[in-house]
Amino acid sequence: MEFLPIKRALLSVTDKSGLGDFAAFLVKNGVELVSTGGTFTFLQNEGLPVTPVEKVTNFPEIMGGRVKTLHPAIHGGILADKDNPAHLSAIAGLGIAPFDLVCVNLYNFAEAAKKGLPPREAIEQIDIGGPCMLRASAKNYHSVLVVPAPSWYERITEDLLNNGMQAPLELRKTMARATFAATAAYDAMITQYFTLH
Repeated sequence: MEFLPIKRALLSVTDKSGLGDFAAFLVKNGVELVSTGGTFTFLQNEGLPVTPVEKVTNFPEIMGGRVKTLHPAIHGGILADKDNPAHLSAIAGLGIAPFDLVCVNLYNFAEAAKKGLPPREAIEQIDIGGPCMLRASAKNYHSVLVVPAPSWYERITEDLLNNGMQAPLELRKTMARATFAATAAYDAMITQYFTLH
């Protein structure tokens, strides 16, 4: 589709700079927010209506947060092609609602590497669910607007305001490209750490 209406967003971020204003903008424009862990708490403290991811998955975070978004109720909502009636029928039949916007930034592995943490400690800063959501959203850019860093909030806010809360295809493609670059850089950083340790 050329213009994607933004009605439901998934937010899960480590870097919360600018998040309050961005999320408030989404809520003000009728977007439903779903969020995880610390991001959920942050948004609640900002006084914003937000649904915890556990309510969507009907499954608690486990293993200290290692597993929280790796669930069909999340990835089905991200990966459904909104131009494909079979996809929409499949998720509807399973009670899965689609996401239109996914805002994720990753655990700060660079800080762990800089501190010279031993591998058993450093690996806890390797994000798994975050890259999965980012890559899934970028793959499905025809149906999802992905936001991989706070530096994009202003651009996205302007584009959505200028298009009646609909994300143009060109913006979605730009964000997909930026997302794949970000996840590639993240994996390269982890590769370098394991090369040195």
